[in-house]
Parts: sequence; C-alpha cells; structure tokens
Amino acid sequence: MDIQIYSEEWAEEIADLFYQSVHAIDSSVYTLEQKTAWAPAPIDYGFWSRRLSEKMPLIAISENRVAGFMEMDDSGHIDVAYTHPDFQGKGVASTLYGYLLRGAKNKNIDRLYVEASLVAKPFFEHRGFSVVKKNEVQRNGVLLVNFSMEKRLSSDINGSRPEWHVLKRNGR
Repeated sequence: MDIQIYSEEWAEEIADLFYQSVHAIDSSVYTLEQKTAWAPAPIDYGFWSRRLSEKMPLIAISENRVAGFMEMDDSGHIDVAYTHPDFQGKGVASTLYGYLLRGAKNKNIDRLYVEASLVAKPFFEHRGFSVVKKNEVQRNGVLLVNFSMEKRLSSDINGSRPEWHVLKRNGR
C-alpha cells in the first residue's frame, strides 16, 4: 500500500469510493433511504473535485486503485475516513490514521475530533477516541445518527510507529 497526498487524477475514483462504501453498509445499520440521503446518485463529480482540491486528503493506493482516503483539517478535525469495500479489513484505514496522527503530532495539534458514523465509531474507539455526544443530523431530509468523538494527544510521541514512507504528491 502506498500513501499519497491527493492529486486531481484521483478525484472521480475517490467520489466513486465514497458512494460505494456508504452503499455497502449493511442495511440493518443504515437503511437504504439513509444511505441514499448520505451518498445520493448521481454522484456530483464537480463538487467532489472542488472539495478534494481544498481538503487535500491522504489517499491509500493498492493494486493501482484508491483503497481509501482520510482528511484532517489543521484544527485536528478528521472530516472523512472511507475505505473501498474491496479493501475493508486490510489495514487501509489504520494506515491512513497512522499518517494523520503523525501529522497532527508534527503540527502540535493537541486534540483530534471526528463525527463518526455507527460503523466508524468502533474504529475510533479502538484508537482511544471517546464519545462526547450522540448526534442526530438531517441529510437531504433524512435523519442520520453519528457520534462526536475526540482524542487528546500528548506532546511526546511514545510507543511503536509503523514505518513511515515518503508521501508522493503525484503519480500512480
């Protein structure tokens, strides 16, 4: 797996990944109506291109495909974290999170926070995030549940780290 900083060539594939990962969630967790409100069709590729160019997420490339992506604002807000259904359970999100965590510590960010979906909540809990509150948000007129979560970072970097690779700005 190769971790890269976003480049425009990946925009459409990332937008498709978002749509596919939301719609792959088991319907016992989020209903079809909720998934459609969260990730509607047709996909607005123009919106995604603009958003990604502004947010500059980290992307995981595996088998010459986008396996996942994650965004963190300078405030420590993890805005999105998605893994393609074909790559779930293979360490993609964990690897991306490791890079974001290292970046946060390098920027002296003392708190990470996220609004985690029902399926993302265990991922963040496992990494030391605590639930601040449960949210009910409306998206396209449909009620969705997520959780405001946060993690305080210490100023020192302890413990083992994965081997950090140089991030590439461009190129497949």
